[in-house]
Amino acid sequence: MKARVRYDKRGKIRFLSHRDLARVWERTLRRSGIRVAYSEGFSPRPKLSFGLALSTGYESLGEYLDIDLHPEAGVTPEELPALVSPHLPPGMTAQAATLLEPGTDSLQAAVTSSTWQLEVLGPDAAEMRGAVEGALAAGSLPLTVERKGSEVEVDARPGIVALAPLDSLDPDGLPADDLRAAATAGPLLVAELATQPRSLRPAELLRALDPAWREGRVLRTHQWTTVDGARCEPIPFGDLGARAATSAPHAGARAS
Repeated sequence: MKARVRYDKRGKIRFLSHRDLARVWERTLRRSGIRVAYSEGFSPRPKLSFGLALSTGYESLGEYLDIDLHPEAGVTPEELPALVSPHLPPGMTAQAATLLEPGTDSLQAAVTSSTWQLEVLGPDAAEMRGAVEGALAAGSLPLTVERKGSEVEVDARPGIVALAPLDSLDPDGLPADDLRAAATAGPLLVAELATQPRSLRPAELLRALDPAWREGRVLRTHQWTTVDGARCEPIPFGDLGARAATSAPHAGARAS
């Protein structure tokens, strides 16, 4: 049986690397007494599959982990959050879990875009608004990125699914636990960035808008999949999931 778990990552724990995060989950499951299936071979490992890696220093309202439970684990996916949350470090909470049907796409294959809130260091609000309008109107946004150790020229524009200053959006459509209270050094930007067929990272987006701009706090608020033609999160969570599944600011502005 395979379970998918949704969890958050906020505060000081954001400085934990992706590899260290895997160790945290292995230790948490062991301390929780949850039996996990192991790989075969000379050095067996717990069968855990993580979603799209979150860069060190970034926070998230919804990360995902697939767990292969041992046939004799004796727990249901719905019981997992209450069992593991007490053993997670401060800043991490297991929010929800669900059973995965056989043949379900992996998180790496299923997630097509992510929504971010970025604190932008460099511009004032008016400058950022002008840059956003220019980017959405542009036919292309040339950008030099590093991929597999080499610098390549790409067009950043197809990777921008949605883009808007946070203060221009309806607050009723935004998560309550966002960056508005934590980030005060620069204006806040909301961006939905593609992860397929080519990903665009938050830092790359800012370089495409203005090479002099830098990131402050960065928060991933949503990860998006498509199920039966409907846009949704891998596990919609409470009121946030219900609202987020029906709204995407400026989504129609994405370049073809």
